[in-house]
Amino acid sequence: MGKSLTTGAVVLSLLAIPLLVVAMLVTVVATPAAGEEYRTTHCTLPGGPLPPNGDWRPPYQQTYALTDGNTYGWRTHPITGLPQFHTGTDMFSIPTGGPIVAVAAGRVTRAAAWGTYGNVVDVTHEGGVLTRYAHLDSFAVQVGEQVYSGQQLGTEGTTGRSTGNHLHLEIHVDGSHVDPAVFLAERGAPLNGLPVAPSPPPGQEADPDLPGDGEGGIGFELPEPGEPRQDSLVNEAVPVPADVQTLYEGAAAEYNLPWALLAGVGMAETAHGANTGQSPAGAQGLMQFMPATFETYGVDGDGDGVADIHNDADSVYSAANYLTASAVHGGEQGVRDALFAYNRADWYVNDVLYYAHEYGGGLVLAEPIDCPPGMGNPDLPPLTDERVRTMLEFAAAQAGDAYLLGATGPNVWDCSSLTQASMAQIGITSPRTAQAQRDWLAAGNGFQVSVDQAQPGDLFFYDSYLGPNQIGHVGFVWDPGTYRSIEALNPTKGVGFFDYEHALDNNIFQVWRIGSIADQPNQPPPVPAVTPAPVG
Repeated sequence: MGKSLTTGAVVLSLLAIPLLVVAMLVTVVATPAAGEEYRTTHCTLPGGPLPPNGDWRPPYQQTYALTDGNTYGWRTHPITGLPQFHTGTDMFSIPTGGPIVAVAAGRVTRAAAWGTYGNVVDVTHEGGVLTRYAHLDSFAVQVGEQVYSGQQLGTEGTTGRSTGNHLHLEIHVDGSHVDPAVFLAERGAPLNGLPVAPSPPPGQEADPDLPGDGEGGIGFELPEPGEPRQDSLVNEAVPVPADVQTLYEGAAAEYNLPWALLAGVGMAETAHGANTGQSPAGAQGLMQFMPATFETYGVDGDGDGVADIHNDADSVYSAANYLTASAVHGGEQGVRDALFAYNRADWYVNDVLYYAHEYGGGLVLAEPIDCPPGMGNPDLPPLTDERVRTMLEFAAAQAGDAYLLGATGPNVWDCSSLTQASMAQIGITSPRTAQAQRDWLAAGNGFQVSVDQAQPGDLFFYDSYLGPNQIGHVGFVWDPGTYRSIEALNPTKGVGFFDYEHALDNNIFQVWRIGSIADQPNQPPPVPAVTPAPVG
């Protein structure tokens, strides 16, 4: 494909894509430490697991491991001792005997004992795809049943020709078996052994109102109030005046928050303006800002050119700005932490959440994960040239594909699903959305560089559909000299080679370098295998 490795450098040229035939050369200079890999730091849901991602997922909810020597391809059979082509991937849950779930929605076409497979479930999916789950101990479905992604099919077992509890997973496309690890990695569901939370049943998924150039995997409900509570035990939520609710709704739309969260703060502070006198501590206005805090976070909410602590619009919009700056979009814990920053008392956090739910709750437009706070790790060595090339070649091979909100491949993408799937090709599992991918890098998986230090394979981030205070877009640097990118840009332009120069003056524009990390350090990621002709 016109690509070659040189010592300490990667030479990349455009793939032979009909619409993009102009060749280019870019160079990545590796450091002496390149090649040493560090374990990926993962951002998880509260309680530990990763969130489900798109239409496809691993066949477990809990931690699991692939069985050594029993992945897709040629192997020595563990029972017969003879060479045999293994048509699937073997894995086992930790602890063993866990539930087996469907990797995607489909219809059950087999649920029965079948020869050496033992108890096996087949699920037929759209696009000529069939998934097979063998050696089950028991069944949780029956033939003809329509199942959703993540629905339990049975329990891991050791029926049929088996040496112990495990799952044998096969994937067939148009009647031919393919490597499950490669197939799932291309769809944003790498088999990396990490626990993945249960998928929501149909009708229970978060459904945020987003523009067509947004991302999937976004939106989580406000967390429920906990204990202790204080004021909300004696002061019930009062109706919101119409003019104040208009301000809550306007600020919430601009900062991508549920208006009920701002109403919860307004109720806890002044009962929506009923008690706006200066507090004993010196807080002022409808949302009770300290003057020093307002000096930093105050904004002009009504467009009169002045940010006034006593102006109701300015106070409400400034509260939304402060919560955003305090990382309210950082999962459920981020909501709690932002409210605690607003007023440092646990009872206050729970009072606000109680009031917010009284006013209807709502979705926070962000990925529902917790990333460890951080500023990145500049001591990490960079990715090796070979891994950068593999990642960019995958992204470039998708040029010409369509863009669709929520799509996770393999032929349709949004911006962050393309970068996520590209990183999965080199054994790295990242979060689903652009903001979460940046936070994941800052948590220790990479480090920020200046625009003039950008290299091919770096990720660039900027604010877009989520407003000026939150990252909404991500893409890969292809040629930093010309600001050339490979990215899933929008529904009109789809996936292709564009440039990021237009975004350099955005409120947020950042370039981050992925460190030399891997889910399984110094273990190669799955590579496509060619099915050989049958032997004997």
